[in-house]
Amino acid sequence: MRGVTVPPPHPASSPGSATESTRARIQTEAARLFVASGYHGVSMREVAEAVGVTKPALYHHYADKEALFLAMLDGALATLARLVAHARAQQGIRAQLETLVRDLLDTAPEQRVGLQLASELRHISPERRAAFEGEYRRVWMGGLTRLLEEAAERGELRTDLPPSALNRALLGLTYPLVSGPPGPDPHGTARALLSVFFDGVTPR
Repeated sequence: MRGVTVPPPHPASSPGSATESTRARIQTEAARLFVASGYHGVSMREVAEAVGVTKPALYHHYADKEALFLAMLDGALATLARLVAHARAQQGIRAQLETLVRDLLDTAPEQRVGLQLASELRHISPERRAAFEGEYRRVWMGGLTRLLEEAAERGELRTDLPPSALNRALLGLTYPLVSGPPGPDPHGTARALLSVFFDGVTPR
């Protein structure tokens, strides 16, 4: 997992404040360490040293390593929520999905980091893991499924296929472009894959 460039997270509020700036630096350095060494391979001392703060200062921002790890995953989920909202603002399912996939590709480095962090979820407490997974299903998978349900209700998609199956088909076609190494023309490939998707799911 080495060699991944970790983009800075998007602060939740007051991006110019010293506190948010420090938290952003903490999350950037922690993500780099977690991606390189895995959850159990990183200590809070190493994070503090990478950021250039003391351990007490680090614990002032995050109560423990799980809290820091989940804060980074929450940031990745917030990005996905913004992508769904941007897609929803478009007119028609074709424009919505084209916008969504384009935004996924434009944030591909961040998405890859989020996916690699999510692969370490098994190391955190069952309660916190279940809470995050529930929120992920609600925000990301649920958000996409609602877009497809609404499109079917408008007559833009076939109604004999469950939206959950359409969702899996869409992500199965397009997510390798985000999760894997970038190809020579990811946007062109995405347009071709979306064309294949729409050929199969639009009413005949």
